[in-house]
Amino acid sequence: MTAFRAETEFVGWLRARVSSTVPRLKLGIGDDAAIVEVTQGRELVLKADMSIEGVHFTRRLHPARSVGHRALVRSLSDVAAMGGAPKFALVSLVISKATTRAWLREFYDGMLALAERFGTTLVGGDTAVAAGKTLIDVMIVGEAERGRALRRSGARPDDRIYVSGRLGLSALGLRLLRSGGGRAHQAAIRAHLYPEPRCALGRYLSRKRLASAAIDVSDGLSTDLAHLCEASGLGACVWSDRLPTPELASALQPSASDSLDLALNGGEDYELLFTVPPGKAAQVPARLQGLPLSWIGQIRRSKGVVLVRPDGKRSTLRPAGYNHFGK
Repeated sequence: MTAFRAETEFVGWLRARVSSTVPRLKLGIGDDAAIVEVTQGRELVLKADMSIEGVHFTRRLHPARSVGHRALVRSLSDVAAMGGAPKFALVSLVISKATTRAWLREFYDGMLALAERFGTTLVGGDTAVAAGKTLIDVMIVGEAERGRALRRSGARPDDRIYVSGRLGLSALGLRLLRSGGGRAHQAAIRAHLYPEPRCALGRYLSRKRLASAAIDVSDGLSTDLAHLCEASGLGACVWSDRLPTPELASALQPSASDSLDLALNGGEDYELLFTVPPGKAAQVPARLQGLPLSWIGQIRRSKGVVLVRPDGKRSTLRPAGYNHFGK
């Protein structure tokens, strides 16, 4: 390994960068395992996600800081969808032999900056060196008030379907990065390289008992809505003209059909998709801390998801986002 002579050197380097004086952290990086104190009256929310070079990121398109940010945001977003608050992270790395200390420094700069913003402390993990590509495994330990965690399976017929933010901007940003001509539009590029987990929204929905079900939009709306409907044993109706599609300068604005496809199938938006009983719909704000919340559809008893066009034409909306086991 070119970056460090030994694992102990790497552990010492990392430990020096991470705070060890966090409330409830009894023992952090450097021992066989971390020790944290569990808060009475709360439930643990646990999530692990892998990021694989060549699948989730490439060194040509993604700066090391973005790789660290994105690796953490995937798990933070899942905890947000459960209405939880992230607290601790375990990060394991399989590092390619070509990895330099400078790359690792930037990687952890991105990860630790995001972790600090969302109250998450890195408490350990594992490292290995391999001849192949880099692999990152992040496990988040979060908390939710007992009995308040959000699930995919709670939707009921006639519940309204909402989504936060704008859909398809990350996928558009990736397209622009690949084409090499997108640096002029930083909003789309940033949405892809540095997405935001919606932790505040998730906790708000849990605290106010507004959402009957929730999921984060990581694989694309068409796929993640199908997951929510399947877990709830129901179907849904989505209005295409209500979807918050990307808004760009006219020179970069995709066509209407392209914008719709990006919003439905783009993925990696890390927005929250959630359902609300009709009787509570008036309590859903149009914006939460500046984040727009859009009413895009309704849960129905009949299984399957239907897309309704402005002219009333209806079509089956099949999952066409990211498929982890697809080719």
